[in-house]
Amino acid sequence: MTSGWETSSWPYNRSLEDNLRDLQAHADDFENRAVFTYTVLDPATDDVIGCVYIYPSDSEQHDARVLSWVRASRPEFDVQLWRAITDWLADEWPFERVAYAERAHGT
Repeated sequence: MTSGWETSSWPYNRSLEDNLRDLQAHADDFENRAVFTYTVLDPATDDVIGCVYIYPSDSEQHDARVLSWVRASRPEFDVQLWRAITDWLADEWPFERVAYAERAHGT
C-alpha cells in the first residue's frame, strides 16, 4: 500500500462516463487553480505509472496536502517519485509546510 492511501478504497470500477466526469473535474480544478492533478509517466516508455495530487490543506499546520501513488505493478517507482515530488515542491512551489506521507525508504 502506498503511504497516504491506507484508508482508501480506491481503485474501484468506474463506468466510462464516470471516469470522464472525474477527469473533467480534475481539469476544472486545475484550470481554477484549486487542486493540481498530474499523471506520472515512465520516462522510458511513456506508460502511465501513477498520479500526484496537490490539494490546499485544511490544517493550519500545512500549506498543502500532497498524495501520490504508483501502480501495484511498478512499486519500484514509489520512493523515486516521492523524492522527485518532494524536491519539486521545495524548489518550484511557494509552499513552506507540505503534508506528504514519507516513504519507508524515502529519507
